[in-house]
Amino acid sequence: MNKNKALETVSGQSPATPKQLKLDLGIEVERVVGGIEMGVLENGIPYLTQRGLAEMTGAARRSIQEITEEWQEAQTTDVWRGRMLYFRDYLSKADFDEPRLFIEITKDGSPHYAYPDMVCMAMVEYFAFEAQRTNETAITNFRNLARYGLQKFIYDALGYVPEDPWKLFNARVSLLKDSVPAGYFSVFKESTGLVVDLINAGLPVNQHTIPDGSVGGTWGRHWTAQNLAAKYGERIEYPHYYPPEYPQSASNPQKANAYPNQAWPEFQDWFRSVYLRTKYPPYILKKAKMLSGGADEARQLAAMYEQKAIEG
Repeated sequence: MNKNKALETVSGQSPATPKQLKLDLGIEVERVVGGIEMGVLENGIPYLTQRGLAEMTGAARRSIQEITEEWQEAQTTDVWRGRMLYFRDYLSKADFDEPRLFIEITKDGSPHYAYPDMVCMAMVEYFAFEAQRTNETAITNFRNLARYGLQKFIYDALGYVPEDPWKLFNARVSLLKDSVPAGYFSVFKESTGLVVDLINAGLPVNQHTIPDGSVGGTWGRHWTAQNLAAKYGERIEYPHYYPPEYPQSASNPQKANAYPNQAWPEFQDWFRSVYLRTKYPPYILKKAKMLSGGADEARQLAAMYEQKAIEG
């Protein structure tokens, strides 16, 4: 089956294309469909490999590489000329201003370049209508994708169904219910509101992102540094389990700290005035690569919580 026929094997309506993000995540699924190498990352971002993108655009792979290198140079020098003007204008409309056109991930121990769907569409349209030498492959694929959407095409071609974003979080909540001894509180339970906001914002809260781990580690260091045990009594360890979907479950039970209820008001004050205002922004910016809105959305989340801390 050739690349044009590959597009004809699936049909439907085009969903909204998510914004590009830089990721440290792995590959959920990757296959060659109709001669086009494509995949989906663990957070649902659809992509084409450089080889697949060359097939989709009808261009030489070297041409894709040259455009990739020109984009990086333009981003570094802030000098935009020639075809980079087209790509800058096209991608800026999608709020894309990343230094690279691809997402670098690791596959079988080696660097692997995944071009997200919005970049792929920019490439297809360029070789269909803007390049000095346009080609029929790009024109045909552009017309098909304009009707269908690259994201849905890749999802359907690979048989990929996005996972319920609440599944893993709900599994942890259910598993840890009533796990803390009476008279103590857990950081996990106290930070669930933060986690809910992150999931609503599009952060995949899974084995790669465990916000309560950030809160717990920071609070634990504060507890020790301030010698709060002398004020409230000693914290205790309790068994903390991860659901089987988490690789961390292989070493269940984990040891987690539970803190005396008398310290709860101080924890709440520290959480609002210290963690959310000074520790959370660096954490969420570090995870910005996983958010659909990238660093801009991460900064908005950080600002939202900083305001909550001020008002709280």
